Amino acid sequence: MPYERSREIEQRFETAIDLITKKKLNSRELASQIGVSIPTAQRIVTELKRRGYSIRSVRDESGWHYEITSKRSSKKPGTRPNEISS
Repeated sequence: MPYERSREIEQRFETAIDLITKKKLNSRELASQIGVSIPTAQRIVTELKRRGYSIRSVRDESGWHYEITSKRSSKKPGTRPNEISS
C-alpha cells in the first residue's frame, strides 16, 4: 500500500532526527541504527536538510558524526527570502 510505504519513510526521517539529536553517529552508524544502507542514510540526511533542518558533519577526536545545529527553519523549502507565501 502506498500510504504504508509513505508512513514507513516518514518514520525513518523521525527516527533519524531523534538519533542524530541524541547520539554522535556517522553515516554508517546511522544506517545501522535505522536498518538501511549507507547511501540511503545519506539521502535521509540530505532530505532532512532540504526540509529545513540544519545538520552538519563534525569531526572530533572520535571521528566524523552528524549534528543538528537547529531544529527547523521557518522558511518553506523552495521559497526565496523576499517571496511571500500564501
